[in-house]
Amino acid sequence: MDSRRQLKIASLIKEAFTEILNKGGKNIYGKAFVTVTNATITSDLTLARFYLSIFNSQTPDEVLMQFNIHKHELRKQLAEKLRHHLRRIPEIEFFKDDTLDYVTKIEAVFSKISAEDAEIHNLKNAPPVEEKKPRAKKAAAKKAPKRNED
Repeated sequence: MDSRRQLKIASLIKEAFTEILNKGGKNIYGKAFVTVTNATITSDLTLARFYLSIFNSQTPDEVLMQFNIHKHELRKQLAEKLRHHLRRIPEIEFFKDDTLDYVTKIEAVFSKISAEDAEIHNLKNAPPVEEKKPRAKKAAAKKAPKRNED
């Protein structure tokens, strides 16, 4: 459980990092759409972890690798933003946040189950199908005239 101080600092760092990405992030990750979904900080305040949601990219791992390549530059920009708030700027790590992909997958499974349940419900409540008598016998009986042999 994070302390109140950790939560405040993590929120401050997340806000500053989001602003950095909005202003100059396109140089790092290109055309991909990247959002910071969460930021955590260790209890000794020396390591900040950013969880990034990456969309509109064929290779999200490559985008994450670009963040790791530019880690020093990003930390320096973060230090400029937070120099009046923190004594020491923590080291930073980046992780891919797959929760939205997981949510999409789970919703697809639930919708499939719901559709199957609706289909089963419709089959149970359908009116019984009556068997139709073959018409050939009736037609043959009507064509043949009856003979009275009295």
